[in-house]
Amino acid sequence: MTTTALDAITERADEIRAQGVVNERLGKLSDTAAKTLRDAGVIRMLQPATYGGAEAHPVEWAETVMATAALDGSTGWVAGIVGIHPWEMAMADPKVQEEVWGADHDVWIASPYAPMGILRPVEGGYVFNGRWQFSSGTDHCDWIFLGAFLGDENGDMAKPPQNIHVILPRSDYEIVDDTWDVVGLRGTGSKDIVVKDAFIPSYRIIHNAKLVDGTQPKDAGLTNPLYHVPFSCAFPLGITSAVIGIAEGALAHHLAYQRTRVQITGTKVKDDPYVLYAIGEAAGEIAASRAALLDNANRMYDLAAAGHEFSFEERALGRRNQTQAAWRAVRAVDEIVARSGGNAMRMDNPLQRFWRDAHMGLTHAIHVPGSINHVAALSQLGIEPPPGPMRSMI
Repeated sequence: MTTTALDAITERADEIRAQGVVNERLGKLSDTAAKTLRDAGVIRMLQPATYGGAEAHPVEWAETVMATAALDGSTGWVAGIVGIHPWEMAMADPKVQEEVWGADHDVWIASPYAPMGILRPVEGGYVFNGRWQFSSGTDHCDWIFLGAFLGDENGDMAKPPQNIHVILPRSDYEIVDDTWDVVGLRGTGSKDIVVKDAFIPSYRIIHNAKLVDGTQPKDAGLTNPLYHVPFSCAFPLGITSAVIGIAEGALAHHLAYQRTRVQITGTKVKDDPYVLYAIGEAAGEIAASRAALLDNANRMYDLAAAGHEFSFEERALGRRNQTQAAWRAVRAVDEIVARSGGNAMRMDNPLQRFWRDAHMGLTHAIHVPGSINHVAALSQLGIEPPPGPMRSMI
């Protein structure tokens, strides 16, 4: 029987769990935690087979991210964030794929995609400058995707705006230490990145619009349905899977803590019907969140396998379901934490770390529900949303 990445994570569960406190203290994944992800093959799950990847079903990947995050939120978060980048790299120019993975199939790629830089066209490519926040797992990565706007010859943003993903080696950017001091997901090491006058060959860019509308994987000649799942489903999947996995970890620690707990009233939790009702309801909400997210990914994959052309409405509704899954799971965590008593908030109780990690994960831009719900509702009413910010995350 083939050993999967999920099997490997399960086998090393105690080791991953033990690194949670270490990761938080370091402000990044420990070398041990990072090596566990490498050895398990988690980051290669969506990588093309030509470079040692598994080309796994997105649901299998999401379940692996969830299982990892349930053991330690930061390790699971890095698995979800860094783990999606090989999926996009599979669509990049073969020349840059060879540069990244030709000598080592285990090279990791960081991000972020927020367009905080400007590409100025020059002969043979571009000159690139900018500063970005929130580069998760970046200390363990040797390449990076960075979001940018295309500029003109003066370095001013071109009109209309064009969002570009830029691919850089570690030698072309600076990781700014001491830029990740936060309340949750401290072990992700999501530090700032600075680029100063880096030359970008023209083959090291991907147009965001071609990712969003699905033409990039077609142009790359990819046939596996994995790579034809919409970007608006694939990219958020890793992030939301981590949040739901964190919620599952919080629930597991809550149950272990409550099993023998006696409340200040002298009532054992196991004999308190009100607390038991709340625990049952929260557990059901977390399970429903998991099911909704995985169902969405499964459906998108099956449609991609059938050669379906995804509409804007389908992408918007998928984003709505994904975002709602994260919020539902974190609300459920709040319900069980509120019934855990003050001792659950002591720093030696893992529950408080999972609670903090869950809320930090919910603040990611991919989980902001306002415009997503707005656009999804307009789409269901048969109204085409206008171009601009409301469509940017879909």
